[in-house]
Amino acid sequence: MIRTCEHQVVRWSLRLSPGFALKSALVEQNARQLAYACRMCSHTQESQTSRASAQRHGSELSLRTLLDMGFTETQADQVYEGATKILGRKSVTHDTSTITALLALGLNASSIVKIFDKCPALYTEKGAVVQQRIQNLWKLGLVEGSIQRVISYHPHILTIPAKRVNAAVQFIRTKCLFTAQQMREILRDSPEVAEEDLNELEHKFQYAYFRMGVKQAEMVKAKLFKVSMEELRCRHCFLERRGFYQTPDKKGQTLIINPKLKDILSATEDIYLSQFAKATKEELDVFRKLVAREDEEKGNTLEHWDIEEDEEEAEEDLTDFKRGSMGQLGYVKTKRKK
Repeated sequence: MIRTCEHQVVRWSLRLSPGFALKSALVEQNARQLAYACRMCSHTQESQTSRASAQRHGSELSLRTLLDMGFTETQADQVYEGATKILGRKSVTHDTSTITALLALGLNASSIVKIFDKCPALYTEKGAVVQQRIQNLWKLGLVEGSIQRVISYHPHILTIPAKRVNAAVQFIRTKCLFTAQQMREILRDSPEVAEEDLNELEHKFQYAYFRMGVKQAEMVKAKLFKVSMEELRCRHCFLERRGFYQTPDKKGQTLIINPKLKDILSATEDIYLSQFAKATKEELDVFRKLVAREDEEKGNTLEHWDIEEDEEEAEEDLTDFKRGSMGQLGYVKTKRKK
């Protein structure tokens, strides 16, 4: 019945939309949000009676409520005990709306148990707030399938205020000039960006763009923002010092063929060493120690790395960017105003 309602909402939305060929993507997104609202309504009605019964009869029937919602006895025990540890036994039966919101997304009981295991703090969130944050993820462009994947992989995103998530998305788009589609992919593959320090995100982007000569599209494919700044810098500098990576010149040219950023970051350490660095683990470990010592002696940290520049460009402000020529997204360094 729920799925039938969902499909009917999608069909009605498509029929009523003018210019279907041009607006199908937007219409589909709106339809999915309406379908989610329908599922929320259905799950709320189905669980209303069991929740009321649980509130009347105490903690024992809270387990029954979970069973009525589709959990097995083992799963119900896990969720109930987890909630008890976080909330206390007296308040554990007060609300199941967060679980209702997750069920309405199409997540099954097994997935929900794993979500609470990964993020016990979710027990403390009010269901209405969780629903608002889910709706915000829809608005940011996460589609059916992607939003379930994000919440299952990184449920902590449902504990972050929507304003902070939106601020991170806006910051990355305006400071780093990613397209809307690229930003959706970043949020889907690296939801951790929503809670990272914004300056650190910008530093990581600048390092990849200026020191490594990598453009936005390649950063997205490589899932750059899933990797720490320390690991990014270490893997790049190790290749560079061994002669296997070269920063492109102003025309984007190099004397050697650089490995792709995706290959550098996604490879296991063994593959990275054998295929790209042509070195042993011992050599990499020694290099890590040398880098740490160099940073300590210079009074630097990996959080405040230096971007090598020509002396004539030493006064340029690396954070002041604008769109490049030919209508493509790019960066042109502009000199700091004196």
